[in-house]
Amino acid sequence: MEEFLQGLGMVAFTLLALTGLVVGALAGALTGRSKLLYALIGAVAAIATPFLLAALGITVLAAGGVLLVLVVGAVGAAVVVAIVRAVSRRV
Repeated sequence: MEEFLQGLGMVAFTLLALTGLVVGALAGALTGRSKLLYALIGAVAAIATPFLLAALGITVLAAGGVLLVLVVGAVGAAVVVAIVRAVSRRV
C-alpha cells in the first residue's frame, strides 16, 4: 500500500479529489439535490477507490498511469454517489 501511495504522488491525489468533486457536483446538479454534499461524497469516494483496489490486490492501476487512476476514481465516485442517491431516496 505504501508503494502505491508513493507511486501515486500528491499531484495525482489532488487530481483525484478534484475529479470526485466535479463528479459529485454534476450529480448534485442533475438530481437537484445538494451539490456540496454530493461533491464531498464524490471526492472521498474518488480518493478511496484506488486505495481499495490496491488493497484488494489490483496493482495494475499504478502501472496504468495517472489517467487510469483518474478514470477509476471518477467511476468509483459515480458509483458511490449513485448508491447514496438510491439509499437516500428511500429513506
